[in-house]
Amino acid sequence: MNETRRSILEAIADGPVPGPELAESNGVSRAAVWKHVEELREAGFEVESGPRGYELVGVAEYNGPAIEYGLEAPFSIEYHESIGSTNDRARELATDGETDVVVLAGEQTGGRGRLEREWSSPAGGVWASVVYRPDVPPARAPLFTFAAAVATANAAREAGVDARIKWPNDVVVPVDDEGGYEKLAGILTEMEAETDRVEWLVVGIGVNADIDAETLPAGATSIREQAGAFDRRVFVQRLLEQFHAQRDLEGVIDDWRDLALTLGQRVRLELPEDVLEGDAVDVTATGALVVETADGLEEISAGDCEHLRPTESGR
Repeated sequence: MNETRRSILEAIADGPVPGPELAESNGVSRAAVWKHVEELREAGFEVESGPRGYELVGVAEYNGPAIEYGLEAPFSIEYHESIGSTNDRARELATDGETDVVVLAGEQTGGRGRLEREWSSPAGGVWASVVYRPDVPPARAPLFTFAAAVATANAAREAGVDARIKWPNDVVVPVDDEGGYEKLAGILTEMEAETDRVEWLVVGIGVNADIDAETLPAGATSIREQAGAFDRRVFVQRLLEQFHAQRDLEGVIDDWRDLALTLGQRVRLELPEDVLEGDAVDVTATGALVVETADGLEEISAGDCEHLRPTESGR
């Protein structure tokens, strides 16, 4: 957001401010102040003008400027009403040298999940991809997926949803006491790296937010279905702020454990060349799932995880 426009917004959010005072404090003309106010109105900010000056009375829109306003994290927002894939656009920005940019869309027409699976991304969801350049070795890069899952789950919990995490990258809502769940969100992380460092990361986050659950695939749910009305703009801000707070990765695994639904469950893991069944007992410092099998402990770095009900596992 333009810095003068941001300054004007911050000033008028606390009450009416006369145009001449805004002009003087920002070093611009009164005509420039009027122009900035009109552009703010066009962006969806509800600005009233009266005898005592301009006053911000509301933020009605879900777009880049509205989300940047009040965002307590150093991200710029590139917003699209509709896009094929936010991850694809974020990769373009990353290869052009950008960082700390969030590509956000009202809907995706070509969203994808892990293993190139199609991801339903209708209007009303939160479809975001963060371009980031962390100073970490490639071996630690997967932890940003865990950080994104923690941030998403916590933001959903603030919105009133009993959000938990299923290893490795799904945010889910429990439906019973036996490990059953409905999917709320997914994370897809892509990167470019050299031997000793990460060049860039793109962390894609897809959340079924303000969506009628009846329009979602079987086994999915939404924030609206779980908690009723909520402010999608504030939800995105809190998600990004919490993700930024995890940027040093300190404590992310402990935070993940606190929210994990998978730990303690009987699980089946589909691996590239095998299927493994056992009890999920922990995750390692790098995010591998520790599974107790009939042959002992196994550490699984990647795979599809399914929670087994007692009747499925034979227990």
